[in-house]
Amino acid sequence: MPETAKPLAIVTGASVGIGYELAKLCAQNGYDLLIAADQAAIHDAAKEFQALGASVDAVEADLATLEGVDRLHAAIKGRPVGALLANAGHGLGHAFLDQDFAQVRHVIDTNITGTIYLIQKVGRDMRSRGEGRILITGSIAGFMPGTFQAVYNGTKAFIDSFSFALRNELKDSGVTVTCLMPGVTDTEFFERADMMDTKVGQDKKDDPADVAKVGFEAMMRGDGDVVSGWKNKLTTAIASVTPAGMLAEQHRKMAEPGSGQS
Repeated sequence: MPETAKPLAIVTGASVGIGYELAKLCAQNGYDLLIAADQAAIHDAAKEFQALGASVDAVEADLATLEGVDRLHAAIKGRPVGALLANAGHGLGHAFLDQDFAQVRHVIDTNITGTIYLIQKVGRDMRSRGEGRILITGSIAGFMPGTFQAVYNGTKAFIDSFSFALRNELKDSGVTVTCLMPGVTDTEFFERADMMDTKVGQDKKDDPADVAKVGFEAMMRGDGDVVSGWKNKLTTAIASVTPAGMLAEQHRKMAEPGSGQS
């Protein structure tokens, strides 16, 4: 790689929302980009990032599949990865017993399986080079049982925990691991999860640009985790001392279908 080449950042789920804003920050801060999403909009996003001066490769792939992750990894083409921003993820509303299991499986495979598969493949190379930054998008949802969003919250509990364990395993390697834990953010998440009739779907939400900025800056500092927004910090503090049954009931009031109409 020429000495003048920019470091490479991989950003998943980069077509919209937090991932789009994270990729934009990378482009603005001297990174070239390899971006991925399961939507054709990823190619439009690539053009916008190129206008910021970054060299951009875009991969449209389903990152819930190992084949999709392999396609993304192949697009690295042997280049050293300076930063991996593993942001791809989505949710699913309604009661678990009423959900289509293929959709349930897709949430799990996107949020967990594809995410950690990509992290392992890229992280091994980072460790061998003795440098690199990994930012994983977790969620404050991982702190509470997600009534009517049970699978999503469970996947984020896994990701939140996984990030701390991986960080400790890599503590002497030169590779940092940061977990960004957003709260309710103004993205396509709730529409895609069929939760627009819920209270949480209709409530005021955080700006994804603000959330991404908090996460990007934490990654650059090498912090272990960051919760975006003071209200979300308060929520996680309260959740840590509140009985799980009570948290589950509180979540019901936010996520139960039709709760946004009451």
